[in-house]
Amino acid sequence: MTAALEPVAPGPASVLARRPAWVVVDHDAIADNVHELVRMVAPAAVCAVVKADAYGHGAVEVARTALAAGASWLAVAMAGEAAVLRAAGLTAPILVLGEPSPAEWDDAVALDLRVTLHHLAAVTGVGAAAVAAGRRTSVHLKVDTGMHRIGAAPADAVALADAVAAHPGLVLEGVWTHCPVADEPGNPFTEEQTGRFDAVVGSLRSAGHDPALVHAANSAAALEHPALRHDLARCGISVYGLDPSPALRGRLPLRPALTLAAAITNVAVVPAGDAVSYGLRRPCPVDTVVATVPLGYADGVPRRLAEVGGEVLVAGARRPFAGTITMDQLLVDCGPAGSPAADATATGDEVVLLGRQGAAVVEVAEWAERLGTITYEITCGISPRVPRRHVGRDR
Repeated sequence: MTAALEPVAPGPASVLARRPAWVVVDHDAIADNVHELVRMVAPAAVCAVVKADAYGHGAVEVARTALAAGASWLAVAMAGEAAVLRAAGLTAPILVLGEPSPAEWDDAVALDLRVTLHHLAAVTGVGAAAVAAGRRTSVHLKVDTGMHRIGAAPADAVALADAVAAHPGLVLEGVWTHCPVADEPGNPFTEEQTGRFDAVVGSLRSAGHDPALVHAANSAAALEHPALRHDLARCGISVYGLDPSPALRGRLPLRPALTLAAAITNVAVVPAGDAVSYGLRRPCPVDTVVATVPLGYADGVPRRLAEVGGEVLVAGARRPFAGTITMDQLLVDCGPAGSPAADATATGDEVVLLGRQGAAVVEVAEWAERLGTITYEITCGISPRVPRRHVGRDR
C-alpha cells in the first residue's frame, strides 16, 4: 500500500505536513468513546480531559468532537493549554486541574476558566485578579485525600471554602479529589479515599457550603467505582479509546483513535553477516531486505523498543526492527531476500507502528507493556513534528 500525501497550501505547517510520516486521529472513535462514557456515568456529566494536546491527539480537534458527542466540560493542566482552546472559539467550561501560579492569575480570570485552588495565597490572588477585571471567577477546591501530590489537607477544607465564599471575586463552584489507585481493582485504598472525601464534602455542607459540582472520578474511577462519579467524571485516557490499566481492559467497548504510520523511504538488501544502524549489533543471518522508515526517537518511537521485541506492520504482517532506532529514522527487517513478501517491499509502502493494517494490529498497550510503562506516556510522547491527520465526523 502506497501512502498518498494530501495537497496543502504553502507555509511552515504545510511543509511539515508533507513529511512521509503521520498520525491519524479517528474522530468517529473518539465520538463513540465519549458516547459510551456519557451513557455509563449518567446522570453525572462528562469532562473530557484534553491536557497535553489531548494526550498527543490534538487538543482543539478532540475538544470539538468530545463536546459534540456529549461531553459538557473540558479539562487541562494549565492556563496556557486553555488559552489555545479559547483562541479556537471553544466556549465550554474549562477546568484547570493545577492551581495557577501568580503569573497565571490574570490569564485564568480573563479566559473565564474554572480554577483549581488549594492554597490561601492563591485564593487571595485569583480573587484580586477577578475583582480587578470586574468578574467573578468560579473555583474548585482541590482536597488531598491521600495521593499527596497537590491539594488542601482535609482539615483545611472548610477554612479555604470560607475564604472563597467571603471573597467578592470568587464563587465556590466545585470540590474535588484525585484517586491514585482506582485502576487497581480490589485495592482498598480507593475505598478509604472515598470515605475521606465524603467526610470533607459533609463538613463543607455542615459549614454552609454547597458546591454545585462534587467530583472524584478519573477514567479508572468512573469505570470501576460508581460511587465516585458524583456530578462530574473527568475522563482522559478512555476518551482516546485506551484502558486506564490492563486490569480494566474491556470494561467498556472503547476504540483506539490513534494510528502512527510512515512511508518507506529506502529499501536495500543487506548481505548475510552485515549489521545495520548504530552499534552494528544485529548481523543479518541471511541476505535480508531492510526498509528505512522516517521516524525515530525524536518522534516518540522509544530507542529501547527495538531491544524489547517491538514490531511494526508491513503489508499486513508483523516485522521486527533490524537495528538500533535512531533520532530520525528506524530500520525494519522485511524478511529474507528472495522471499515474495520481502522482495515486494517498495519505497512509499506504508508501515504502521501503532494501529491496524489489514487484520493485524499493534496496540498502544503492547508498546507500554514491552517498555514497562503506561499507555499515557506512549501517546503523549509522539512529537509535534509528526503531523496529525484528523479523519471522521464530517472531516
